[in-house]
Amino acid sequence: MTLLLENVSYIFPKEKTPVISELSFTVQQGEFVSLIGKSGTGKSTILKLITGLLNPTGGKITIDKQPISLGEVGYMPQKDLLLPWRTIIDNIMIGTEIQKDLKLSKEDARSWIKKVGLKDYEQAYPHQLSGGMRQRVAFLRAMLTGKELLLLDEPFGALDSITKKEMQAWLLSIWQELDKTIVFITHDLEEACYLSDRIILLKEDKTLEEITVPFPRPRHQEIVHSQPLVELRKELEKKI
Repeated sequence: MTLLLENVSYIFPKEKTPVISELSFTVQQGEFVSLIGKSGTGKSTILKLITGLLNPTGGKITIDKQPISLGEVGYMPQKDLLLPWRTIIDNIMIGTEIQKDLKLSKEDARSWIKKVGLKDYEQAYPHQLSGGMRQRVAFLRAMLTGKELLLLDEPFGALDSITKKEMQAWLLSIWQELDKTIVFITHDLEEACYLSDRIILLKEDKTLEEITVPFPRPRHQEIVHSQPLVELRKELEKKI
């Protein structure tokens, strides 16, 4: 799977200035790519364009050289959007109701619920879960749509620092096991350095800069205190 954005622009209705202009980048199968940049540089807009929720006003977006279509990728917005009247397992199974060809049994869902440490909460409702637990469920729901490409829009932004660290390690372990492709938005530069293969910095002048993260995998939480990662984060701070 190869995601390609070629000279993509987008202007919101009634606006004169594009939020993104002639943007081009590629994401390869199995990569973890983070988008960073100041507010207003178009990060969330890019994800909505990739999902097909928005249509570009210029350029094109393709997966394996075919135009992107709505429902082709897994998307997890900033809020978990779990349905409050459905249990955890029923929230995860909702994909089978939308995608009739999705082969996901309740036994499969239960297996994953157990893997992410929520075995005792299968019949719980979202309001009975902590923020970190809800994010695990939302990520499982996106992951179990069967899509190769997952778009995550600042999924850990509202979590406390301890829970965020737990979720980062958990996300890396799941991603490495399943060989999914992830495009991830974050404002946390340390998080971007820790998780990513590449970082795409969106600048206020509508250009971008790609930074390769040089740290080998698998990665462990201790790396965030290492001098090379601290230096990379400082470098990113200067660039933004």
